[in-house]
Amino acid sequence: MARMQQETGHPPSPFLARFHADLFRVSMALAGQALLWRTLSSGSFSDPWPPLFNSIVEKSFWLLAALVLSSSSLAYLFKSIFHFHVVKAEFLDRWRVNYLFAPWIAAILLLQCLLPFRYDHERSSGSGLGGSKFINWGHLAPLISRALWCACTAAVLLLEVKIYGQWFTKGKRFLSTVANPSTHLSLIGNFASAQAAARLNWMEPALFLFSVGIVHYLVVFVTLYQRLPCNASSPARLQPAIFLSIAAPSMASVAWASISGHFDTACKMFHFLSIFLFLMLIVRPTLFAKAMKKFNSAWWAYVFPVTTLALSSAEYSLEVGSAVAHGIRRAMSLISLAMTLALILLTLVYRKAVFVDDTSLFPKQTKVLPISSPTASPAMEEHVPDQTTLEVGR
Repeated sequence: MARMQQETGHPPSPFLARFHADLFRVSMALAGQALLWRTLSSGSFSDPWPPLFNSIVEKSFWLLAALVLSSSSLAYLFKSIFHFHVVKAEFLDRWRVNYLFAPWIAAILLLQCLLPFRYDHERSSGSGLGGSKFINWGHLAPLISRALWCACTAAVLLLEVKIYGQWFTKGKRFLSTVANPSTHLSLIGNFASAQAAARLNWMEPALFLFSVGIVHYLVVFVTLYQRLPCNASSPARLQPAIFLSIAAPSMASVAWASISGHFDTACKMFHFLSIFLFLMLIVRPTLFAKAMKKFNSAWWAYVFPVTTLALSSAEYSLEVGSAVAHGIRRAMSLISLAMTLALILLTLVYRKAVFVDDTSLFPKQTKVLPISSPTASPAMEEHVPDQTTLEVGR
């Protein structure tokens, strides 16, 4: 703490003020793992490991994700009460505002794990392995499931109306200037909600959410692909967020599979696009060299996109049934599992690097005083960095 005070010029901020919105990416990644292994434990997959392994991994990640999500949400709720000006600054930041979608996405993914899968009957009647599940809890009642879905989806839609409205109308923010890789989170929220609605047999809301998400995905994809000069470049520490471009088409493929009832041509097109984007990123390891020099919470941005790619690969392998498709599905599933376990260990070891005192958080126009000091001099306010040069991923 003394070292932090020497570097920043004032005492470190309280814990709640240092609990940033981008930390919700941890619960989202864990929830994605739970949904992946729920899918693997429900379908008729021929794997070298026993079927009980899928169920154990699924339930373990579900419980861990629920614990992390509930504790993180409680901490952010207290932060909104005691440090509302910090929350307001995060809402004004072009990066962290998108991570406000993450807790609702995580809740929707966890909800889907408690809904019946269309492959469950194949698992129970086809292979006789239905009784080998670990902690075989039942499904939620339809009324409770739909109430939880409505609560989470309403929060996603409220955020989207605010953000998309500024893009479309004469707001202070234009998509060409605020678009960044984390913008894909708003689109992922649409696809996750659409998938859950389809599994709840609400096809009209599912189509509504999917249509809004796919139109905005095309716009965001083209905007980011052009790399317009007016769009500020991504800080080096936030480069892992580029992997979120893989998650959007992967979630779109599984969402449309739930709506249409099978993994049709449109689903395959989204799946192939996500594979192409994945290959396009992994052949450029130097792009992420600076971000990998020192551990920070932005590393968790790798997990969720790889997990969604494994999820769409699972759906594709069940539809095609080829050995190559099953091989890709096994490889992606094990890679995502290894990455998640490694990041859990690194987070526990370097936990101090997760809750950092980010003094560059506040946009210039908000003129927020430092948290640790009740008063601040005009000189301190003049050195507050502009919003376009924030490095919020520390």
